[in-house]
Amino acid sequence: MRPQHIICTLRSGVRCWQHRSVLGTVLQVEALEFRSVRSRSTSAGPVRSMEEILTRVVVPLPTYETREKSPPPPESNSVEFMHFYRSLEKEEKSQLLAKLSHDFGVDHKGVSELAGKLLDTQQRDLATILQVEDRLRYSLTPRYKQLLNHISRVESGVKFLVDLRADLLEIISSKASDSPHIRDLNGTLKSLLSEWFSVGLLRLERITWQSPCEILQKISQYEAVHPVRNWTDIKRRVGPYRRCYAFTHAAMPGEPLVVLHVALTEDISDNIQSIVREFATLDSEEDVSKVNTAVFYSISSTQAGLQGVELGNVLIKRVVRELQSEFPHMSQFSSLSPIPGFSSWLQGLLSQHRKEGRVELLTDCEWGKVADVTNTTPDTNVLDALRKLISTGDWTRSEHLVHILEPALMRLCAWYLYGEKRRGYALNPVANFHLQNGATMWRLNWHADTSPRGVANSCGIMVNYRYFLQETTSNSAAYMHNKIITATEQVLGLVSQFQKNSKL
Repeated sequence: MRPQHIICTLRSGVRCWQHRSVLGTVLQVEALEFRSVRSRSTSAGPVRSMEEILTRVVVPLPTYETREKSPPPPESNSVEFMHFYRSLEKEEKSQLLAKLSHDFGVDHKGVSELAGKLLDTQQRDLATILQVEDRLRYSLTPRYKQLLNHISRVESGVKFLVDLRADLLEIISSKASDSPHIRDLNGTLKSLLSEWFSVGLLRLERITWQSPCEILQKISQYEAVHPVRNWTDIKRRVGPYRRCYAFTHAAMPGEPLVVLHVALTEDISDNIQSIVREFATLDSEEDVSKVNTAVFYSISSTQAGLQGVELGNVLIKRVVRELQSEFPHMSQFSSLSPIPGFSSWLQGLLSQHRKEGRVELLTDCEWGKVADVTNTTPDTNVLDALRKLISTGDWTRSEHLVHILEPALMRLCAWYLYGEKRRGYALNPVANFHLQNGATMWRLNWHADTSPRGVANSCGIMVNYRYFLQETTSNSAAYMHNKIITATEQVLGLVSQFQKNSKL
């Protein structure tokens, strides 16, 4: 006989899917009807239609004198723009955003005139100067900013703008447009989203097996670090000795913005298998005496359009406070983090060394052992063999090769995390995130993620970034202001070995 709560969950899931199916059908019909009307309403194609709708919905900026007295445009303007934008194909959306950013931005002529006037008033009284400065500041407001603000006030408007910014970021990253106007539109929208998603407006929610089915499903779908395999897996991740937290926002109900998974352990974990693959405690009761450590093993941002809006670092700090309240004796806080990009960086380094005829990455003894196992000669042939082993992951099938490569890959990985920089900061995005938060690069873990994905991304190596709560503020300041990475002797020792071997 099935437990009642499982039956309720299944029924709830069916209702969720039925509701979503009906809603999806209605939205598809609306979109088709709107596209049909749009097609019939213009004989000059989508370009003319874009001009017409933008002229209609992007109202002129009120004058400085009437800026606080002008009535807002009708809500139908925002709704019309949202429907129109959703009906467009990808290329048409790019055209619309280019036209919006170029033709409905800042009045540059008016700005120049006010800038000249500000220079002319420098000998006047302070009140006059401040008023001209305020006029200049107001004139720098792009016309489309009003539209964005008004869209945020209609139902589903904020979610629409988050998705629209995701489109902008894709346009910029794909270099579909190198227009400075597009970049300015992206900057304006990012600034607005940062205000709307400020810390005080976010709600911290703990996700449990009793949470709504749609939330659990989204948590599963959004998991970007360690994919959820099935319902038993997600039940494990929100069950005993585990915590799952998410930030939500009133303007996007039922939509987790950033999700943090935590394992409650006795000590800091050195491998992910013991966290995501063990089911022994699925139905057990928590023994508080065994909970001394919080291991943050996955953090996923769910909304591409919120890139650059600080959510993850705030979430970790809030969760630490929650856990301290629940477990006052808890003394250790650490991540168990993947190292995306290490394998691809290593492949590039091996290719570079092959072209230059260099072999400093491994010691002569290590090269000799690899050559013996791969039946190659200790020159470029063995380097090619190593590149192939790394790219295929075949080295993990030989205990002998695993033993041979461990010291080399560990010191290479330490250098990648500690020594490889972009503008003075850690090249690896996960390292940069935790170091900005004030964590210490604490320990590299060999054979920590033996999944095919873990081997492909980082040769199975993972890293702990430990949060010493009394030091996070000073560590963060040292990293952000002086680009200093706080690391332990284990990490620094591996870095030193790499430098010595590579003659850096």
